Amino acid sequence: MTAFANEIIAWQKLYGRHDLPWQTKLNQAPDPYAIWVSEIMLQQTQVAAVIGYYAKFMLRFPNIKTLGNATQDEVLQHWSGLGYYSRARNLHNAAQKIMDDFSGKFPDKFEDILNLPGIGRSTAAAISTFAFNQPMPILDGNVKRVFARHFNVAGWPSLPKIEAEMWQIATRENPHMDAIAYTQGLMDLGATLCTRSKPKCLACPVNASCAALALDIVSQLPTPKPRKAIPERSIYFLVHKNGNDILLEKRASTGIWGGLWSFPETETLPNNSEENMQMLPKFTHTFTHFKLHIQPVLVQSAEQAIMPNSLWIGIDEAIEAAIPTPVRKILFGLNNKKSS
Repeated sequence: MTAFANEIIAWQKLYGRHDLPWQTKLNQAPDPYAIWVSEIMLQQTQVAAVIGYYAKFMLRFPNIKTLGNATQDEVLQHWSGLGYYSRARNLHNAAQKIMDDFSGKFPDKFEDILNLPGIGRSTAAAISTFAFNQPMPILDGNVKRVFARHFNVAGWPSLPKIEAEMWQIATRENPHMDAIAYTQGLMDLGATLCTRSKPKCLACPVNASCAALALDIVSQLPTPKPRKAIPERSIYFLVHKNGNDILLEKRASTGIWGGLWSFPETETLPNNSEENMQMLPKFTHTFTHFKLHIQPVLVQSAEQAIMPNSLWIGIDEAIEAAIPTPVRKILFGLNNKKSS
């Protein structure tokens, strides 16, 4: 075991996180399903944001069978607000694959886990380690930051050459004993001490051997992604309203908000826009890769005309449906108008 791994393990046992809802409790067998769901939710999302969604999701889908037998709409509804909805679709597809190929039992071989929809090398390794105590190196965003600083790895971590170098480090440092504490410790270190800004270097268990700290370049690592202009797009949301019902349209299964219910959208309003249209407050929704400027347009409809892949639904019910965050924001605004 390397000195680096030894220090991480000792620190995690004393100061790491031990009370997360998906962690295995003392004298209890690990629950691979709970670990899998948590690891998928934690992709690109911080622990604090995940905990509430995780509890709600596990209450509705306590095991692989209930998840696999649910409809995609039900799964998306319980994921609504967490973002990156392809994760929910992949989770649902993977549950169905486990039902078909593994008789409903979560697979315990790394290669089988890696072949499930929505699972990459690092996620498969984390599940293998936490669920089956099979020591596998991980390399998520937090770990990349720790490695970049501690081992002075310059270059944007997502470049293939830099990522390959980090995988070499991850493999070299990964211990064969106490792998669970080591893996959790790496995650905890990146999330609580070796943070993007204002890292707490004095409290770090491996600060004595940290190359970036010794060279006073902690703030420069990891090397940021080369900057480029963020694309922007503008759309109109057509908020058709009849009484207390609104019209929602099911989006295609691919693309942003795939499979969710949303308002009909258009990039231009017709020239003969009717007088029953009212502009609601405009706002911007920011994704990781572009900005979407949304102009909601309230359309008072005299009748509930049926359109393909659409439905009329009460506002209160719509708020609880599988809808994107911007749609929920608009619906809350309509509800507040109704009650004021």
